[in-house]
Amino acid sequence: MTRLAVFDCDGTLVDSQANIVGAMREAFAAVGVPAPADHAIRHVVGLSLFETMAMLLPDADPDLHAALADAYRGAYHRMRAAGTLAVEPLYPGMADALVALGDAGWRLGVATGKSDRGLSLILAHHDLAHHFVTLQTADRHPSKPHPAMLELAMAQAGATPADTVMIGDTAYDMAMAIAAGARAVGVDWGYHDTATLYAAGAETVVADADALLAHLG
Repeated sequence: MTRLAVFDCDGTLVDSQANIVGAMREAFAAVGVPAPADHAIRHVVGLSLFETMAMLLPDADPDLHAALADAYRGAYHRMRAAGTLAVEPLYPGMADALVALGDAGWRLGVATGKSDRGLSLILAHHDLAHHFVTLQTADRHPSKPHPAMLELAMAQAGATPADTVMIGDTAYDMAMAIAAGARAVGVDWGYHDTATLYAAGAETVVADADALLAHLG
């Protein structure tokens, strides 16, 4: 039996809200549109960029959504080149949790709305890449909650849905897990509240890394 634990990135492994909000503000300014409130931006973290912009501006033309997505990418690249990106810290206990799960025989993966490049930079910065057997990003899949990312992660790891758990901080993560037939475990330190995670199908919502390990056994 192969047990697979797949983690979301932003809001689950790392706290990236400062960079996301900053780049979003710059992107909206670049196209001459007032930026949404910070809480609205945080609520859509986890979706792919086009879907993010469509959620933030549901009445806008798709061409504007595409322009905003491009502007966000450009803003993020400029911030990185200028050295103004904040360090995206790991949430407490997550590095040790990855080690403990690997030692317990779990195979590990990531499924994120980030790009390949963005995920690679975070994993390299925190020296985490060696923990994961499968990495799925928005570059190669439809946006969450479509199950494609999780389905390919299971195929690559050789795991069945019954032996797979998706760990994330948003309703999009929980809905993706349900759509793929996998277990859904929420974390309460990210961008959606506990009630939202349960409503989206979470079997439990954990308060810290120790509680996550205890739940996974």
